[in-house]
Amino acid sequence: MERSFVDKDSIVRQIWGKADTVLFIFAGAAAEFALNKAVDWLYFTGRLPADPLGRLFSTVTYSRQIIFSGEEAALKSIDQIAAIHKGVEKNRGAQIPDWAYRDVLFLLIDYSIRSFELLERKLAIAEKKEVFQVFYRVGSRMNLAGLPGNYNEYCIMRAEHLTQNLISSKFTIDLYSQYKKYLGMVRYAILKQVQVILVPAKVRALLPIGSTKWITPLLILYKMLKWAGLEKPFKNALLPNAYKEQIKAMDNDGVL
Repeated sequence: MERSFVDKDSIVRQIWGKADTVLFIFAGAAAEFALNKAVDWLYFTGRLPADPLGRLFSTVTYSRQIIFSGEEAALKSIDQIAAIHKGVEKNRGAQIPDWAYRDVLFLLIDYSIRSFELLERKLAIAEKKEVFQVFYRVGSRMNLAGLPGNYNEYCIMRAEHLTQNLISSKFTIDLYSQYKKYLGMVRYAILKQVQVILVPAKVRALLPIGSTKWITPLLILYKMLKWAGLEKPFKNALLPNAYKEQIKAMDNDGVL
């Protein structure tokens, strides 16, 4: 039997096997993609402004595909991601900065931890290290330069990246306008609220999302409904129609 890329009892599979946690990771990615100084690379392809939800969703989908695949299939997926980016670099005649690659890897680690802790429970330090290790293996396979060697180094570099690599720009305003257009008023308002309680303070300060946290009591109610097994109608009502079935399929409690 083929070895899995991520052990079947890993906390990473628990995190990425829950649709609501994945959606929170999606919300965090939407925030930082809009602020990243290298977001012009995503505008160069035209995919991000044309379909911002689809572009972000593809990032999350690729990550989840790797996590739940066998070793060989996961490595092929990682190689495919690397090849796609090399193709973009060739078309533009320039290289995506190493720190931009690391930023995406770092945000996936961070929001995996933050999202699970918001919706489920606090993670032990060993579990956080396990999350780091899985994504470190992804970055290592992609031959990314300057990766941190362990979880503690990652925490230091993550803090540095948040300070150095984010900026509120015309792309930020444009992307949030696109989010609003594609999500509609209600889901857009909820996206911003999730970001308020999820993202680091440095990120929140740069975003057009305000600081009021009216979603906190709703989150508590949702967690109570979830404990009682009654959350699905509420959750399904919030899902974008274009991705509803795909997102619902993610809710597999870590089993594929």
